[in-house]
Amino acid sequence: MSKKRQGFIPQKEIVYNGLLPYCDRLDREAAELLAEIKASLSRAVLLRELWPGVAFWSRKLFSFLKLYGRRFSKEDHILFINLLYELVTLPNLEPHMMCSYARLLIQLLKKKELLSRDDLQLPWRPLYELYERLIYSKTEHLGLVWFPKYNTCSSISLLAYSSVDHILKALIKSCRLYFPASSTKEMLDEWRPLLCVFDVVMQKAISNMELFLPTIMPPEEHSQGFQLWFDELMNLWMSVQNQPTWEGHLVNLFARLANDNIGYVDWTPYIPTIFTRILRSLNLPVGVSQVVAPRYLINSYDIGYLVLWITALLGGPGNPAQKELTCLFNSIASFFHPSNHGRWQSRLMRLLQRLPASVVRRVHRERYAESSWITLVPECQKLTDADLQEFTRSLTGAALLAMFSKTGSTDAAYALQNLALLTPQLVIPPVLEKTYAAMETLTEPHTLTATLSCMIGMARSLVSPDNRYPEGRAHVLPLLMGSLPGVDPNDFSKCMITFQFITTFTTLVPLVDCSSAPFRQMDLTEVKPEQISNISCFKFVLACVCVCVHRCFALIDSSTLEQTRDETETDTQTHLESLVELGLSSTISTILTQCSTEIYKVALQKLYNFATSSIFETCVSGRMVADMCRAAAKVTLTLSCFIYTCDAICLYVELQNEDELDKELLWNLQLLSEVIRVDGEQLLKYQGELERILLVCVHLRCKQAYTLACSLLEHTLRSLSLIYPTEYRSTSGGFDVDLPIRDWGRAGDVATLGVCWHVPCQQEENFVFQLLSSLLHPQLQRIKGHVSGDQPMTRCAVLWQSLAIVQHCLLGAGSMLPPLDGAHIPDLMPSMVNLVEIKLHVGVDYDDSWENYRVSICQTMRLLLHHILEHSEDDTKSLFVIIKIVSDLMFFCGTHKKEFDSRWKSFSLVKKSMENRLLGKKQHIRALLIDRVLLQHEMRKLVVEGSEYKVVHQELLCDLLLLSTSTYSQVRSRAQSVLMTAMGTYSFSYRDMIPRMLQLLSPQNTAGTEQQFKGSLYCLLGAPSGFCPATTRDWDCVGEVWPALVRCGLSHSVTLEKPSIGRLFDDIIDRIHRLHDTIGIYFTVSERCVEIANQIAQSKNPTPCSKPPSKEEIKEGIQRQRIRNVVAARKYEKLVNDLLDCLEDRDLPWKFEHMATDLLALLLRDDHPLPPDAVLYFTQTLVHDSISIRKVSISAMAGILKQLKRPRKKVTVKPSDISGIKDPEGICVGDREGNCWLQYDSSNLPLSQEQWDSLQYVEKTHWGYYSWPREMMIYASSEKPQDDLPYEEMSEKIIFEYFSDPDFIDQLIEFLSLEERKGKDSFNPRRFCLFKGLFRNYGNAFLPVLWPHLEQLASNPHESSQRCLCEITAGLIRGSKHWSFSKVDRLWQLLCPLIRTALNNITVETYTDWGTCIATACVSHSAALQKDIDFYVLSSHTERFISKIDESYDEMKQDARTCLSLMSQGLLYPEHIPLVLAALEEMAASRSWHARFSVLTYLQITVFYNLFTLLSLPAEVLRIRKLVMQLLLDEQLEVRDMACTTLSGLLQCQFFPLDSCLQTHLEILKPVLTVCVGVHVCVCADLVRRHAGVLGLSACILSSPYDVPQWMPQILMELSDHLNDPQPIEMTVKKTLSEFRRTHHDNWQEHRQCFTDDQLLVLTNLLVSPCYYA
Repeated sequence: MSKKRQGFIPQKEIVYNGLLPYCDRLDREAAELLAEIKASLSRAVLLRELWPGVAFWSRKLFSFLKLYGRRFSKEDHILFINLLYELVTLPNLEPHMMCSYARLLIQLLKKKELLSRDDLQLPWRPLYELYERLIYSKTEHLGLVWFPKYNTCSSISLLAYSSVDHILKALIKSCRLYFPASSTKEMLDEWRPLLCVFDVVMQKAISNMELFLPTIMPPEEHSQGFQLWFDELMNLWMSVQNQPTWEGHLVNLFARLANDNIGYVDWTPYIPTIFTRILRSLNLPVGVSQVVAPRYLINSYDIGYLVLWITALLGGPGNPAQKELTCLFNSIASFFHPSNHGRWQSRLMRLLQRLPASVVRRVHRERYAESSWITLVPECQKLTDADLQEFTRSLTGAALLAMFSKTGSTDAAYALQNLALLTPQLVIPPVLEKTYAAMETLTEPHTLTATLSCMIGMARSLVSPDNRYPEGRAHVLPLLMGSLPGVDPNDFSKCMITFQFITTFTTLVPLVDCSSAPFRQMDLTEVKPEQISNISCFKFVLACVCVCVHRCFALIDSSTLEQTRDETETDTQTHLESLVELGLSSTISTILTQCSTEIYKVALQKLYNFATSSIFETCVSGRMVADMCRAAAKVTLTLSCFIYTCDAICLYVELQNEDELDKELLWNLQLLSEVIRVDGEQLLKYQGELERILLVCVHLRCKQAYTLACSLLEHTLRSLSLIYPTEYRSTSGGFDVDLPIRDWGRAGDVATLGVCWHVPCQQEENFVFQLLSSLLHPQLQRIKGHVSGDQPMTRCAVLWQSLAIVQHCLLGAGSMLPPLDGAHIPDLMPSMVNLVEIKLHVGVDYDDSWENYRVSICQTMRLLLHHILEHSEDDTKSLFVIIKIVSDLMFFCGTHKKEFDSRWKSFSLVKKSMENRLLGKKQHIRALLIDRVLLQHEMRKLVVEGSEYKVVHQELLCDLLLLSTSTYSQVRSRAQSVLMTAMGTYSFSYRDMIPRMLQLLSPQNTAGTEQQFKGSLYCLLGAPSGFCPATTRDWDCVGEVWPALVRCGLSHSVTLEKPSIGRLFDDIIDRIHRLHDTIGIYFTVSERCVEIANQIAQSKNPTPCSKPPSKEEIKEGIQRQRIRNVVAARKYEKLVNDLLDCLEDRDLPWKFEHMATDLLALLLRDDHPLPPDAVLYFTQTLVHDSISIRKVSISAMAGILKQLKRPRKKVTVKPSDISGIKDPEGICVGDREGNCWLQYDSSNLPLSQEQWDSLQYVEKTHWGYYSWPREMMIYASSEKPQDDLPYEEMSEKIIFEYFSDPDFIDQLIEFLSLEERKGKDSFNPRRFCLFKGLFRNYGNAFLPVLWPHLEQLASNPHESSQRCLCEITAGLIRGSKHWSFSKVDRLWQLLCPLIRTALNNITVETYTDWGTCIATACVSHSAALQKDIDFYVLSSHTERFISKIDESYDEMKQDARTCLSLMSQGLLYPEHIPLVLAALEEMAASRSWHARFSVLTYLQITVFYNLFTLLSLPAEVLRIRKLVMQLLLDEQLEVRDMACTTLSGLLQCQFFPLDSCLQTHLEILKPVLTVCVGVHVCVCADLVRRHAGVLGLSACILSSPYDVPQWMPQILMELSDHLNDPQPIEMTVKKTLSEFRRTHHDNWQEHRQCFTDDQLLVLTNLLVSPCYYA
């Protein structure tokens, strides 16, 4: 349908739909479905039916996006976004529902180029309030709200997040693009008051800024955007160096800003600091001590944001960032060497992997991306080809080293792939060189694996037609020939990577003779004639194909069952063998697909000869040969070559009743079953032969034979009935039309893809149903006869054979059989909205004239199932097949979900390894595009989410439930898996099935068996990563399931002595705990939602398929909503009371009492009070005998007290009115006159109630430090305290009565002061919350009863007593926050002596607990700060600990070294560097050589960790160089050695270059020794000077551990002249040469090319030890 007929321009369709063979029907289908979604979704909102109406149709909209993309108008797109945004931000929305809407909204906002900021604006504050409400929930830690946790994701799911946190952050990232221009200022006003570097709230402020601040704005709005905060936050970042936790968020914000505004922010002044901090964040071990700061002291930046920042900095005039980047990788290059390994390696590899990919994305954005409303990068800032070449050179060295990393070559391969996209001429040659070298060696297979892996990623760049590396094509065939020895049966990994290598290159390169093209083609301007003859010679191509085929034959010969198994081992195929089979078949298939006709015929003849010359066993080698033959038959019309097997099979007709058959028959059957997997039209030629063979072979008595015959039947039916592409060549026109070399590596064009489809014709359909009527129908009649007793099957094997035929017929013809249909289940889910399923056309028009075999199979299988369960339940094999058939009856329409997921994953991996991300725009190879189109077709067949639940489904699910509770465990397990899948598929089927499950668990069900009981429990447990009936978000179901689980304890089937039963209940409760989230009670729909829904209902193109609801319907909908809320509240209370009723039963076992208590605690809510009976229960169980119940009750009571918290009045104040001073304009941070009134003043403490009330108390300790909030709300000091209410006015009298009871308190304190886990107990925040709530809600009412216990605890030095006192004291202080002055004053008069007494009894074990207590007590508590607490007592106790410290000299030295090393990792500011160097120079002149030695160890680390800051100060670089050279001449040997090490490190990180000046200086240090009568005469000073020169040369050698620079050979020769010098020179030379040999050994064949023959001779004499026998 044209866009004109559609009436609108679709936002962005899925282009692959247009390539489907039935695409002409999809436009209308999509329009009808969209009209239905618009009508039903708007109707559900207008009727206020959030559940199930809005939830159901929002899922349908999600499915629409998956099937058709954004195939709607811009107006509809905006309306959908606005509606979903309003739904997400609804108050009191159920968390799970919010997450569902958020996922859909993220998907709608995904393509940001479709909607500009002018098209759409979203208010930021509702989203921020939602984020604040959920992420910083004040009630979640108390168990008053539970958020969903998602631990599963499909391989093809569009979005998969693990928590509410991740979902919300993803939503904000999608929405912030559309925040209004004024939002930046509003956000800064909101969060600037939180910017206090001394408060943990700083983390919250910066993380909010990172998350919410918009950075994509047009240049004219920059003054309202980042320019409001950039200088401010950059100065903040530059001023901190203690690595706070919030620094990473700030870096992420800067990186995003840089990426979104390339060319609009001047980063030049900050580049040295940026790269210095990047280097520091890698936390690399440097220096001789290699002391690395602990993880918790290191702020590791997110690598993803780092590469984004670095990428954005590149380019521009002078490209200053590239110079720093080159220096960065030069300084860390040695860490990529395979011999280096540590915890830092993963970060380095991620940096290497992601940085080239990020640059590729930027180049695509600048050069190839379609124009959109997003601001373009200025021309002056775009990356030039010279910039890209410099970038590639800076990374290539590290990538080549990382190829052979111990962690694998994947990261390096990905980096090289992207570098090859940018500059193939620079990257490919060195990798080719290493690849050829690896192909020639036999002793290092890992190098071949690594190099082939890298070459696979660079394959498209190697053969690309863009002529940036024209020499690359000449390497294709030599590479293919060289890789063939990798097809090695003895090395699995090498074999598989070789298959992948061959498949990749042959997919890109047609194997065609092009040598005659120069004589036929006159327009070969882009390809040189000599190139064609060299790289596409017929003999060379043919030889390559033949050698490859012969290597595969050899692999098969060594993989026969006799070769790979002992007699006692299994004859089934192993996992590795299946992978080899897959690799072999795909390789041969690709080769034959890409061959010219001449080469194909030669390969086919060889394959035919190989397949017919031997009889292969059918387990391993036979499968491989059959797969190869199938690949050959698929390519062209060559089925006739292999159909000879039909005649051979017919010879064995008389052997129908034999149990064992000849191997030749089995092999012929296997071969035939594979070669017929071709285009269905070819099979029509052999219809008679195939039908005759099938009629005979499926009835053979030999199990192996009829199994192969059933495979033949299935494959025949699938070839005839399925829709699939028939060819996957790299070009649509074949290889005989044009010069194929032009198509090497060329991408397929979606518009002209030319997919050749197999669509079943009428003859094929007739053939399918003819086979079904002649094979399936008799078996169904036979089974019915067996069930009725008319024709009983005497042997189980006969029944198994019939079931096998039925199963394979269903699997083969499932796509032509209409799905099960029938009457709907009435009143399953009442709704005013039509909840209909999606019906999609998948290219099949079902013919009603044929028998509906799916229904026939369904009816027959149900009869057989009940017959087996009644007469022969031990026939588990039959039950297994029936379960599989039932599953396929419900879900199979030509494709299995598991197979589809596997193929989608495989497609994604191949796409990632072969896509051209530089060009984008779906520039994939043709075969990959065809595969994607096929996946789109199969995806449509698998869209069953939300299918309607019908009577036929109900019958099958009941049968599955029967099997799920049968006698045999394996039967139960398989049936339960299918049942859970079905319950997750059919809408609301769980509401029908759960009551049936619970009937089997009822204590009244005395006839039930233990197997039924366990089966039902497993059904409630659900699938490990799927549907779980015990956690449905439905009050009806939860209200039945949870009490039923508890009542199981009263069932006669429960025997806790059996561990399996106990573990099963534990698993169910654990699953409930992990998956439970708060179920909504009060649902409301905002007026804004209703307004947008009205707009959707009245929209056009397409017009909604039904009219909006009438006023009467809307009125009824509003009334229903109110009723639903009331009913939900009653159901909630009923569930609580049902659990309490269970707990009152004295016969309930202890395990179920614990279970009920756990479930009851999950029902606490912040929007509905807990019923009084439940409050009474939790209060009583605070002193329960069971510690686990006491723990749950303590947590629950803390939540209950939070529910009962009385609101306090707040008033708005202006700080300037209080202080009398107006804050200055701009930002004024820290102490100032305007905030002095906030600060604690011990000389002005309130001493009376009047003074107390006259003061303004601000509990937020961060307010006023940076700025004041726009509206400052504080608690009203004039309000009358509510902590002494009379008993009649108390909200919960039960708690007051129990905590006023001395006996209850005695028991409670006794339990709380018990030791639980010796040595592992710590301050318990739940207990603290309990006491805080008590003292907050009831004032000091309980203090008289508690105080004697507190005094007793304070005087007891035992750690459990002290810990209990800490928890109560912290709760008491925090709970007294709003007490009256008299009560607070009296409290501290009692509390101060108590704390002193307790601290006198402090121990090492309780020291931390008291620290936690004091810290917790002072959080957000102004009253506590009004008392001058004598915490100085703590300091008096430190002496006892200090006296115990071992102050031995050795330990002090080690501590000093550690301290110095960590100090050297500190960040230096440019203005401080001269001072630091002056101090080092002063220490270098010290008389103590240890001090001079320490100068060097300090320099090693501090230079590396401040590399770029120092490099920006050339004068200081010269000072450091002079200092090192000075210490190189030190009189102390240890200092000179350390100076050598330091110099080597500085040279290695290129802190200063190894120029001729430095070499000359080192040469001068080596005076020639005079020789007198054979004795060396040398004064000490000359020896030191000479040793310094040798050490300097040694440092030069050691600075290049893994390569050989141009200057190195000569320096090595000079060092060799000193091998016989006096000590310590001789030892230095030997150590240097030994180290050189060690570090250069791995790549010596490459490095030796840098030396002359004479130099090599000298080196050989020096490095090779003389032979003892020489």
